[in-house]
Amino acid sequence: MKAIDNRQVFHEGECLIQERTGVRDRMAALGEQVIRTSMPEQHRTFFAQLPFVIVGSVDAEGQPWASILTHPPGFISSPDARHLLVRARPAVADPLHETLITGASIALLGIEQPTRRRNRMNGIVERIDDDGLLVGVQQSFGNCPKYIQSRQVEYWNIEINGTVHSATALNELTRQIVLRADTLFIATAHPGAYHGTTRSHGVDVSHRGGKPGFVRVGSDGTLTLPDFAGNRFFNTLGNIVLNPRAGLLFIDFENSDMLYIAADARIIFESPELDAFAGAERLLQLKIWNVRHIVASLALRWNGEAQLSSFLANTGCWMPT
Repeated sequence: MKAIDNRQVFHEGECLIQERTGVRDRMAALGEQVIRTSMPEQHRTFFAQLPFVIVGSVDAEGQPWASILTHPPGFISSPDARHLLVRARPAVADPLHETLITGASIALLGIEQPTRRRNRMNGIVERIDDDGLLVGVQQSFGNCPKYIQSRQVEYWNIEINGTVHSATALNELTRQIVLRADTLFIATAHPGAYHGTTRSHGVDVSHRGGKPGFVRVGSDGTLTLPDFAGNRFFNTLGNIVLNPRAGLLFIDFENSDMLYIAADARIIFESPELDAFAGAERLLQLKIWNVRHIVASLALRWNGEAQLSSFLANTGCWMPT
């Protein structure tokens, strides 16, 4: 295995955003306390309860991808505080099928939708075999429940034959998936993520939530989404400052369609659009260059109506375009 530099909690991109927003000193002290190189017991048991986990990876060309692994609860276990064992394999059409190799940087985001709990673990793929995927911890930390919509979800053991549609832009069907969304996942990576030799220089995958319509699709196909107040770590934005590539994952919770998007991102710190969007501290614009739509592709079923996060009360959404 590669030698890992464990001294850095935040990399230079994250530090730049923290300095710009005036929280660098506070985050430097807090980061040392809450971003660990091992998982506390409550995180280890938390992952074991989940029917799915969101995964961030990066391909050989440096493109980050947000993906998902599913199986009945218990498919994730922790043999010790420094490892997670994931007993699931990605679908052939999922980008993770191509990026999952021994020694690769990887990010795992566990979200328990009914309770809005979430925990994150970024690490290195140490082994892939018949037992599953063994991931060694580089960074382990929790996140607050802000902006997570509460949904009842269960693993649904069905045979999946999802049709795959590939394109370089959204069509009307995939555009509607984006416009209806109240949740997305975004993967980003430090430029050195493919080498994975420094604790903070890995892949990250994060959750974004808002009222339906919080993601705008422009006339040229560019996506714009608000960046609300979060934990101030700026993992996503810090990566984008150094490496503009991003991968988005949208899940259609009604029919289990999956929408994977590769895009180039830029951060907007000042703009009349920003001033007009309630609750947004910044905007993120993404120029799409690859779309992969997989129809009815998830062995998960969501029941009942989603309960939107109370933190969204003072936030807005884009008017339809």
